[in-house]
Amino acid sequence: MKIVKHISSILMAALTAAGATAYAQGQNEITITKQPSILYLPALVMEKQGLIEKAAAAEGIKDLKINWRSFSSGGASTDALLSGNVQIVNSGLGNLLLLWDRTKGQVKGITTNSALPLTLVSRDPKIKTLKDFGPKDKIAVPTVRISTQAILLQMACEKVFGKDNWAKLDVNTVQLGHPDAAAMLANPKGEISSHFAAPPYDYKELKTVPNAHVILRSNDVIDGGLSQSTLFTTTKFADANPKIIKAVLTASKEAIDYIKANTEKSVEIYREISGDKTSVPELLDMLKQPGMMDFQMAPAGSMKFAEHMHKVGILKTMPKKWTDYFLPASASLNGN
Repeated sequence: MKIVKHISSILMAALTAAGATAYAQGQNEITITKQPSILYLPALVMEKQGLIEKAAAAEGIKDLKINWRSFSSGGASTDALLSGNVQIVNSGLGNLLLLWDRTKGQVKGITTNSALPLTLVSRDPKIKTLKDFGPKDKIAVPTVRISTQAILLQMACEKVFGKDNWAKLDVNTVQLGHPDAAAMLANPKGEISSHFAAPPYDYKELKTVPNAHVILRSNDVIDGGLSQSTLFTTTKFADANPKIIKAVLTASKEAIDYIKANTEKSVEIYREISGDKTSVPELLDMLKQPGMMDFQMAPAGSMKFAEHMHKVGILKTMPKKWTDYFLPASASLNGN
């Protein structure tokens, strides 16, 4: 609960600060966050091709400047949103739901742009199922308790150990960004022996780390998959800048369409901007795996995710429908 309390302690002051430039009418320079992983490929295509700027220009904002800022975890990026240092966050669905709840609806989603599966990978040969984790077996997740991976682990534990034991492996989780977690997993003497990884880290771990194997995937937990990369903002910013919100929606569609039509070029953009040294053939091979081209704007599995968060007390308010925590401009996305 420490992270939740930390967010709550700075929340309302940050969002109600009088005269905050983040909410200025006619905003012409904004910052959007991104995170490591090919989950965020649409954002990198938008960045490389200036798609939001082009869409904004078509809406009459001719000089919009986008600053793309990298964060290793969703918790850090949401703190930046609350402090006004960024205007749009690209992070996991759990972070959107948490902030929507804690701000009483003052933070809402714009769109999702990927639902690629996440994978719990272990290098420990004795660990084959969740039942095999002992007290000293550590699992790396981007943010303990509230990240998408942490919540998926809880949902999986509920299925395996029973509804009252959803938190059974919370004590095993350790907060690490994906690059650091992957490096720790690759070290035979590293403290972390398991990583709930996003692609391409899971793909590389399974290819290169001795004894690395799959414990479970997100699609095993939520049938039909779960949206990962989610763009969200404050309702104050959205209300003051409707043309930017529309531009983000337009650019997201263009980026996803581009990825599907030009996958190899998109992978090259990913390597250039992210600095990932994985070869183009390896990345293309990874994207050929089942579910790995699931780039989409419609929120998937979000209400199931919200139901668990509410049941275990992470969310105080249970949304009635997915459009409760997305902007009105996003209502046509046909999510669930």
